[in-house]
Amino acid sequence: MKNYYYFLKGNFKKVSFGWLLTFLSSFGQTFLISLYVPEIIKAFEISEGNFGAIYAACTVAASIIMLTVGHTVDHKPVKTVTAFTIISLAFSSILLGIAEHIAFLFIALIGLRLAGQGFLSHISMSIISRYFDKNRGKALSISSLGYSMGEAIFPIIVTSIIAFFNWRMASIVSGIALLLYLIRLKFTNLLDFDKQLSPEGKPSTWSLLKDYKTVIFDRRFGIMMPASFALGFTNTAIFFYQYVFVEDKGWSPQLYATFFTVYAITRFFFSLFGGMWVDRFSAKKIFRYYIIPINIGLLPFAFMDSITGALIYLILAGITTGMSGTVKTSLIAEIYGTKKMGAIRSVFTMFMVISTALGPLLIGMLIDMNVSFTSIMLIIFGGMLLVSLNCQRIGSVDKKTIE
Repeated sequence: MKNYYYFLKGNFKKVSFGWLLTFLSSFGQTFLISLYVPEIIKAFEISEGNFGAIYAACTVAASIIMLTVGHTVDHKPVKTVTAFTIISLAFSSILLGIAEHIAFLFIALIGLRLAGQGFLSHISMSIISRYFDKNRGKALSISSLGYSMGEAIFPIIVTSIIAFFNWRMASIVSGIALLLYLIRLKFTNLLDFDKQLSPEGKPSTWSLLKDYKTVIFDRRFGIMMPASFALGFTNTAIFFYQYVFVEDKGWSPQLYATFFTVYAITRFFFSLFGGMWVDRFSAKKIFRYYIIPINIGLLPFAFMDSITGALIYLILAGITTGMSGTVKTSLIAEIYGTKKMGAIRSVFTMFMVISTALGPLLIGMLIDMNVSFTSIMLIIFGGMLLVSLNCQRIGSVDKKTIE
């Protein structure tokens, strides 16, 4: 940890900005939106299944839009891109709070997923990985801590506002808080990040399509993408229906909620460990093993009658999730280079966002078909096992920058 102290001493302002962006991305993450779901269903008089389909459609739409705008981080000033994203996220949150027609619900959810989960995270990981080279792992791991801090803080605040007022007020207050951050952003110096911008300016549509085609049909993509997809699918699906599973197993929801704090703490520390390991051993080596813990954790979660099985799963899931953001982004930089980090990373982000849409949708369908909890966990385990084996192919990959 001494290495982190000396690193932060000289780079605090830069990495704290990356941290803040991942922290604010919480407003578009599933764990926070899910707090509104029971009341949204009542307000719009729709079923759980209908809302799951709406959420999936909005998330897929956000991922497609993400692919068309992700490259802006490569050639637009960081402050401009960040301000536009914050404004979009804020107005989406306010729109969700005042929406009376289902069409506005669609627009609000697309905005939350695009600007929150998609673009704020994308800006943070892209600019940090591009700016830092020698200490990229540490910088990305500190930036990633914003996720776990958001998971620890925002649900308490939002549920408190819902309890004292209602879900609409909670959503509107969230949007206003984001707009207030723009005052702080105006006085934040981000010129150092702008020095890494591409001198070529905005790429043509044909150039972008060529880059995307090169990435998607490249062997490296076939190794890296399934891991990102599987992790997003698994985490979102399980956390989206976690209390359904808890009820199915007859566990205490209150005790499970306490265990979730252990998950957040584990994720926090392994974000830091992951950064040190990436700097020491390289992202390529860590990539081969980082997805294994969460896969092992699915087994006690599925087969143990005691709630200890949930605790084991949450600890092992925290290990993998904590390292995931640092490992994935560092690996992209290691094997693709950083020249077109925004464009390349937006492809991976699109598929990751799609996975978070399909997770709740497909698992929800299995639940509606009365497939048992144990069987669902085994299906996920089998898929994750194949992905883990596929990750071992990364050892034969060499760096080749996309020009």
